[in-house]
Amino acid sequence: MLMSAQDYEESLRAYRPRVFVDGRRVDSVVDEPSLRPGVQAIGVTYDFAQRQEYAPLMTATQQGNGLLVNRMLHINTSSGDLLNKLEAVRLLCQETGCAQRYLTHDALNAIHQVSARIDDARGTTEHRERFAAYLKEVQQRDLTLGVAMTDAKGDRSRKPHQQANPDTYVHVTQRDGKGIRISGTKAIVTGAPYMHEFLVMPCRNMGQADADFAVCCAVPVDAEGVTIIARPAGRPGEKSARFSNKYGQSTGVVVFDNVFVPWDRVFYAGEWEHSGYMTYNYATHHRHSCIAARAGFGDLLIGAGALMCEANGFDPGEEHHLRDQMVELIKITEGFYACGVAASVYAKQDEAAQSFVPDAVFANIGKLLLATQIYDMHKIAHYVSGGLIVALPGPDEDHNPETAAVLSDVLRANPDIPYDKRIETARFIEDLTASYQGGWYSIISLHGGGSPEAMKREIYRNYPVGSKVALVERLMDRGLTEDPDRAITRNTQPGKCCAQGCTVPGTPVMVDLPALPSASSSV
Repeated sequence: MLMSAQDYEESLRAYRPRVFVDGRRVDSVVDEPSLRPGVQAIGVTYDFAQRQEYAPLMTATQQGNGLLVNRMLHINTSSGDLLNKLEAVRLLCQETGCAQRYLTHDALNAIHQVSARIDDARGTTEHRERFAAYLKEVQQRDLTLGVAMTDAKGDRSRKPHQQANPDTYVHVTQRDGKGIRISGTKAIVTGAPYMHEFLVMPCRNMGQADADFAVCCAVPVDAEGVTIIARPAGRPGEKSARFSNKYGQSTGVVVFDNVFVPWDRVFYAGEWEHSGYMTYNYATHHRHSCIAARAGFGDLLIGAGALMCEANGFDPGEEHHLRDQMVELIKITEGFYACGVAASVYAKQDEAAQSFVPDAVFANIGKLLLATQIYDMHKIAHYVSGGLIVALPGPDEDHNPETAAVLSDVLRANPDIPYDKRIETARFIEDLTASYQGGWYSIISLHGGGSPEAMKREIYRNYPVGSKVALVERLMDRGLTEDPDRAITRNTQPGKCCAQGCTVPGTPVMVDLPALPSASSSV
């Protein structure tokens, strides 16, 4: 059953998680003002699936069980599915800044793939069957799942089993016929307070000595022994927060204290040799989604930047210094988004799971571009806006009878744009780029989904340098291309223009994009 935003909020009332925000216990996540922008952001993912004009993009029929599901819960069965997911996430983030629920999609796809891989390695079917049953339940209930992946990590120079305090990583403490118990800490869990369940996943490649730390399972947010210590979502209640008082994102530290997990919700426990595969696959899916999310954010900056130019009395199409900056912002946004499109088109079918994974090279290049250029995006928004975005008096002065009239007279620029409309746009840009919320967007863009260094490693690990070396070797006729021990020739692939390189199984189906909402429409 597809839920609405209201249904989602009511469903949260059935859970009683142990949540702390700003040093105090939260009685009701749904009714907590400091978390309201996060709940509303997730709600958009539900309501957009209910809207007729968005439904073809925001929903999909799941191959295997025939369920009509939210796109954020769908297992991709074609490159077209990945394109649709990319567009869906961009659409959601145009509305919310960060829709958050796409992490659910990324984790489900990664677990689906590793479950099949474990079965193939063992000659069993139990991991596939266990995950398929869980997936069907999640899809039928239309749940939102938090991704508990990044461990606290402790001493970064030491492996999990070498830590002085083992609880810096989530690990298995007990096994019996009923299930397992886990303890440890996940440090950065997006939307933690207002999830239905957590997908606990390893965050790194493991060795045999780390087997107890190689655990993947599903845990309800209110399971006994779970504590969530969270930040507020957005800037609720702040008058100057023209965007983030409505939509925002909480992150939380989640502590697991001897939490029981029944076997039917354990996807693996101890299979250390598959932890790297899980981590890399999840990272590829997630970085692909991040591309779309920050493209939606870029759309907000492009629109707000153009409005600010107009309110200041300029047409950026006629003022070359403003036009150059706006084109640079467009280039950055659409440049990394194009990498997301390429990652979808050149997607590969996972051999064991038969589902589709974005091309790792293009997904990582796109994420690396946005991670390193988010600061340029902010700088451009500041350039085209002028200093007004941080020089404005506080919003209370807008209604002060002793100051409002004066401000209205002197802070108007374009005579066709009322003072209050100019000021609203300035505060909107301040909120997205120069406030606490703006700083959050910068940091989460830089480090969310892994550091830039991790992306660089993945790009080089997957890029077919060997094919380029072979090309030059052939042209120079040096005769060294057949040496299997050469490190630089290890990675090869067929060309992207040939059947072996870009023709993939499955039928890519890209739905027509919905029309963007007008200025007068509402969610």
